[in-house]
Amino acid sequence: MKQHRIKTRSSLQRFKNGLLASALTLGVVGFAATGAIIADNSVAFADPVRVVAPAPADFTQIVKKVSPAVVSVQVKTEAAPAEFRGRSFRRGMPDFPDDHPFNEFFKRFEELHDFDGPRRLDRRFRTGQGSGFFISDDGYIVTNNHVIARGKEQVVIMDDGTELDAKLIGTDKRTDLALLKVEGEDFTYVALADEKPTVGEWVVAVGNPFGLGGTVTAGIVSSLGRDIGAGPYDDFIQIDAPVNRGNSGGPTFNTKGEVIGVNSMIFSPSGGNVGIAFAIPAATVREVIAELKDDGSVTRGWLGVQIQPVTRDIADSLGIDMTDGALVADPQDDSPAEKAGIKAGDIITAVDSKAIKGPRELARVIAGYDPGASVDVTLLRDGKETVISLALGTLGSVEANAADPGEKMPELASLAALGLAIGPNDGGDGVLVTDVDPDGEASEKGIRAGNVIVSVGGEAVDSVKSVENRIAAAHKDGRKAVLMQVGSDRGTRFVAVPFPRG
Repeated sequence: MKQHRIKTRSSLQRFKNGLLASALTLGVVGFAATGAIIADNSVAFADPVRVVAPAPADFTQIVKKVSPAVVSVQVKTEAAPAEFRGRSFRRGMPDFPDDHPFNEFFKRFEELHDFDGPRRLDRRFRTGQGSGFFISDDGYIVTNNHVIARGKEQVVIMDDGTELDAKLIGTDKRTDLALLKVEGEDFTYVALADEKPTVGEWVVAVGNPFGLGGTVTAGIVSSLGRDIGAGPYDDFIQIDAPVNRGNSGGPTFNTKGEVIGVNSMIFSPSGGNVGIAFAIPAATVREVIAELKDDGSVTRGWLGVQIQPVTRDIADSLGIDMTDGALVADPQDDSPAEKAGIKAGDIITAVDSKAIKGPRELARVIAGYDPGASVDVTLLRDGKETVISLALGTLGSVEANAADPGEKMPELASLAALGLAIGPNDGGDGVLVTDVDPDGEASEKGIRAGNVIVSVGGEAVDSVKSVENRIAAAHKDGRKAVLMQVGSDRGTRFVAVPFPRG
């Protein structure tokens, strides 16, 4: 044991000596880099640019200014009456024969002490909590749609503890915004920011986390334009700050005291804060709230297409270099797009000369028009640009019908190179996918047995032979992949299935 200690001390000494030598070496390098005397034939470098990060800001003045405009929102919701089973006096006891004397005893005892069977409880109410803020001195308050959803009554609690009944003016589920109104005037209110926030800038979130009342937390803007799958108009500001349940509907301020966004969601595996929150941008809030104030609802233009991104694989399969635009997977029945002649496989690249980078941008641009507005839609079709003029409809609940996958047919054709087996689709148009190699290219692209191949290489297919011919044509043209339009119970989409190398 003693020898082991000596050996360890010796090793530690050598390690310390190594660190000292390294420190001296680094010190010399650092000293030489400052432009001091150095060895002959060496180059003296100028001082590097140094960026000194500012110290964390003092938010006291901002908080003092904006806190009176932030409110807690309490929502009374009606809970469905529940069924109460009653207490079971016989739980854990053995089953006695019908003629056993204990059965009569238990029956009389249960009747005497109200051990009855199932019964309905009275209708009950429960209270949910969120946050909001005044946007005008006459009592208009912004919050989240999900805060007041299914609510029967809304009460707002001001910074000084005053409670006011609030009337629901309107909601917009697609952007998760709602507008409330309280009676009164001369309320302290806050303004929506005109400029987009900058990644890295300080922000302050004020709200009602966990029902605790006015709480202030600080952080930074960590990203812009986040798509988190919440809806077709996702354009969230990502904020790295402690935002928790109950902060929903509350504002996030910049250092000028302007609202840059409305807190809507948090990323949290546990339900508590992990430092990542998402806010609806002020520009979106301004547009939606103005419509809610005027009409109580939001109406949007409707084009009527299912769209998807133009991936690099899809671009290669079409023989184009760009990946901008929105690929039309399916024009919906009786939609403005279908009536104007927009087809599956078209790539929408612009609306009224405004370039479209992808599906989300197309959705937001179209939603910005009023129903009935005339627009010029620029398309890329078969490698050629064309412009189609049409009048937008009103966004509703119309959705495209999914293809019926039908049943597996006995007549099969193997497309082993792509990992597919297909057969006739007696239940409708296209060709049925009967089997997919789990290790093949088609499976990797998400094609599954039961899907229906509607078109290949931009042309409709109705037989096994037509699929084979289109695949052969794409391969002959030197394509790296073959473009297939595939239907499932979720609608249709385009998939670029790569040809095996070699």
